Amino acid sequence: MKVSEVAERLGLACLTPELATNAAQELTGGYASDLLSDVLAHAPRGGVLVTIQVHMNVVAVASHCELAAVIFAAGRRPDAEMRQKATQEGVGLYSSPEAAFDIVGTLYDLGLRGNAR
Repeated sequence: MKVSEVAERLGLACLTPELATNAAQELTGGYASDLLSDVLAHAPRGGVLVTIQVHMNVVAVASHCELAAVIFAAGRRPDAEMRQKATQEGVGLYSSPEAAFDIVGTLYDLGLRGNAR
């Protein structure tokens, strides 16, 4: 499933519209965590991260892990500086008013799976 399809199905607000090519990327899976060291260790390359953390380190971790997108849950939204950095790094940022638990459940229903080890 492509990033754009997930965004449409979940009604996500795209916070990095400059990354049109990113929206066409196929997602490899998903991961949900607010502990960035956990994300570094387990998030799947090309996947999507669901988190409530909204600070610059999220972009750094997402870029390092080569994530396709980050979804901020519970209506959280990054500031302009963070959105600009994400655009530079090629990490799509999205926001949802829904709780992280509900977002992950919907992603699972859409066929995305975690990085089982």
